[in-house]
Amino acid sequence: MSFSVSAIPDLRFGEDALSSLAAAVKSFDGVGTVLLVIDAFLAQSGLAANISAELTEAGVKTQVFSDFAGEPKLAHLHAAIAAGQGADMVVGVGGGSALDIGKIVACCIASGEDPMHYALAANALPKNPLKKIMIPTTAGTGSETSATNIFAGPEGKKLWIWGPETKADLVILDPALTKTLPANLTAWCGLDAFIHAFEAATNRNTHRGAQFYAHQALRLLTGALETAVKQPDDMAARGHVLLGSCFGGIAIDNCGTAIAHNISHALAGLAPVHHGLATALGFEVTLPWLAEANTADLNAAAKACGVESAAELPAFVSDWMDRCGIVRALPAAFKPFDASDLAREMRATENQPMRRSTIRDVTDADIDRFAAAVMALPKGI
Repeated sequence: MSFSVSAIPDLRFGEDALSSLAAAVKSFDGVGTVLLVIDAFLAQSGLAANISAELTEAGVKTQVFSDFAGEPKLAHLHAAIAAGQGADMVVGVGGGSALDIGKIVACCIASGEDPMHYALAANALPKNPLKKIMIPTTAGTGSETSATNIFAGPEGKKLWIWGPETKADLVILDPALTKTLPANLTAWCGLDAFIHAFEAATNRNTHRGAQFYAHQALRLLTGALETAVKQPDDMAARGHVLLGSCFGGIAIDNCGTAIAHNISHALAGLAPVHHGLATALGFEVTLPWLAEANTADLNAAAKACGVESAAELPAFVSDWMDRCGIVRALPAAFKPFDASDLAREMRATENQPMRRSTIRDVTDADIDRFAAAVMALPKGI
């Protein structure tokens, strides 16, 4: 087998690693103004003001953009581009939405192009985007190390902008920043990270280079997520989950995802739902079917999770989800929809790469069956 591993950004990990941000910014030549893209609740907590003050002391001007909620939308990107005019660098602080917005606008500010110019690889990304520092405050998406960035287009459908030009130049991983994440979000994000690693380690695109990171992510996450959910002050557990998310992001950056993400993206095409929850629900529904493939890669992933074989994975994952407090239900916004609606979205053009990468052929009958199982879940959380 031959493979290549995509470039991995400079990573700095440790409790209080955020304190090195100003020095890190100054280490890049010619940075006089930074666009800080930060989640609204973090901005309101005073973190944006603290970061701005530290950068000001270091002689760097800060322009703040925090006017977004939920997954990135085209309007958010347009507003962030406007807020970032004149910036030399983008610093993203927050969950996957903040990081994806930051990485996309770093390209668009540099080129002057609209995000839709780059959607679904319609055109080549600029070769000289703004420098980017990404600082995740949730442990789930792995966006800090990924070249893939997701946003909702003008019709509300998920679109992708991908390419090495969107990657961070530096990633700062500070587990203390994840401490205030509520238990349910810690669990949802952690399951998303786990599924990133699992799908990258077992799909048709997998290879040993990515599995090095994916298997370590599986070990870290299965060993620490329950503790992080139940004991939020446990910084060792928080650190393991944050590293697991980062390594899972490296894995999917190389190999992509599979059927669980097809379902979660399809769900998001119908109504608002947390990506981690949607992915976990899709994963649990499809895992018994997937495990029947009984491939060497599935069995290796099972061993990284601490079980002996792929056949044991469905029971293991369901029990683990129970212990992490995952409620199997969809938001009330899904009440108007049925299995045929979800199946239609699963068949949508933009979701086919995840269908095709799954290690088993996903037939139309499989899609109908999976859609029925997901939409049979209670609605109203």
